[in-house]
Amino acid sequence: MIQMKSKLNVIDNSGAIVAECIKVLKNARWASVGDEIVVAVKKARPVSDSTSSSLSAAKIRKGDVRRAVIVRTKKEIRRPDGRYVRFDDNACVLLNNQQQPLGTRILGLVSAELRYKNWVKVVSLAPRVI
Repeated sequence: MIQMKSKLNVIDNSGAIVAECIKVLKNARWASVGDEIVVAVKKARPVSDSTSSSLSAAKIRKGDVRRAVIVRTKKEIRRPDGRYVRFDDNACVLLNNQQQPLGTRILGLVSAELRYKNWVKVVSLAPRVI
């Protein structure tokens, strides 16, 4: 369960490392895997002026406000067959204005619930879906 002020790891190559949830984009107090949230970037990779011409990492700086989709949560998720799945951390992937991932790679595993919530592009970029 992700609520306001929750910290999440950013697992794409957009340049952000840690983000903080500042708004849940559904009428609820908390969000789960596959839900869209608004985050503020708290920690980002440093960007030099010489590499900022064409890389996607140049788009993200500390303090940026972006939308993101949650891909992993520490709170367990119940599957229809009765199993529970939980992860070691909370993680998200940053999105652009067209609801597509901002980075070109995803650097960790994601939950299979994303496929059922129509985040097919995120699932296709992930190296492993659990």
